[in-house]
Amino acid sequence: MAAQRIVLGIESSCDETGAGLVSGGRLLGHAVASSMDEHVRFGGVVPEIAARAHVHALNPVVREALDDAGLRMSDVDAVAVTTGPGLSGALQVGLAGAKALAYGLGVPLYGVHHLAGHVAADTLEHGPLPNPCVVLIVSGGHTSLLLVRDLVRDPIVHLGDTLDDAAGECFDKVARVFGLPYPGGPAVDRAARDGDPRAVAFPRPLTGPRDDPYAFSFSGLKTAAARWAERHRATGTDLPVADGAASLQEAVADVLTRKAVAACAAHGVGTLVVVGGVAANSRVRALAEERCAAAGITLRVPPLKLCTDNGAMIAAVGDLLVRAGAEPAPLDVSIDPSTPLEYAALHPVVAGAGRAAAA
Repeated sequence: MAAQRIVLGIESSCDETGAGLVSGGRLLGHAVASSMDEHVRFGGVVPEIAARAHVHALNPVVREALDDAGLRMSDVDAVAVTTGPGLSGALQVGLAGAKALAYGLGVPLYGVHHLAGHVAADTLEHGPLPNPCVVLIVSGGHTSLLLVRDLVRDPIVHLGDTLDDAAGECFDKVARVFGLPYPGGPAVDRAARDGDPRAVAFPRPLTGPRDDPYAFSFSGLKTAAARWAERHRATGTDLPVADGAASLQEAVADVLTRKAVAACAAHGVGTLVVVGGVAANSRVRALAEERCAAAGITLRVPPLKLCTDNGAMIAAVGDLLVRAGAEPAPLDVSIDPSTPLEYAALHPVVAGAGRAAAA
């Protein structure tokens, strides 16, 4: 019976308000509302604007997800919600709404780590994760290589993380220098279609023999791209944006996929899972396919609609927790905006202080 329980997932960590419904590993329906258009003129997400947008969008998005699944609120058997990391005000809106729904329905509530949600998103398309697998999480705020066994029962092992800027942050900041719109990742991807990826010899950070083999650093690449643009503009000629975008994208994809494939080989793992917003980048996906095929590694990447933030991925973790018999969150569960990824469940009881994360 547990496998048939319907879990409602709510995501509100940044500028997307998401709701999704999952049962037995199957996505039943989901909906997303984005406040991105309200942030464009600022060149990045404004936390207060994002939080207010979540307040307005949460109820309509939950209703839309239920309609998409052909369900009623009374059909929901559990609620899962992102409790960190993310923007504090945005997380508070999602948690408050999730608590109200869970308590009103009399069903258990589960706190979920946002990044574990990205990992679980792939299960909605490709089924259970192999045990073990290597996961590359790459987004606007996070770039990490993980060794994942049982996602909701075992601790998540960090093989490497970004030391400074994440890959998506690099795209956003360089796009602004290039005169491309926000968000930078999709804009760079579009511009790169008409460019030559070999036109500019951008550096490949942390790829030397003495460097940490699985750590990432994109701050130097961001600076190199900015200096290239400055030097070119100083000549009084138009900036070849397409070539710059293609070369930047190639550098990021090269570093990401090179390290991910190396991690699989070093740990004897036959499956690489690439998730997060930057997993939607066309060159990252293509180069990952090419290198995984050459190395005999199975590549799994969620469909584009599940790469960016959404409620379905949070529901997917909640569904796994329910089926694993995990303890629900306590009544005083709070948020932890800057928590590292250690476990899929995240049940902090005091914001910014100790947490009890268990699966």
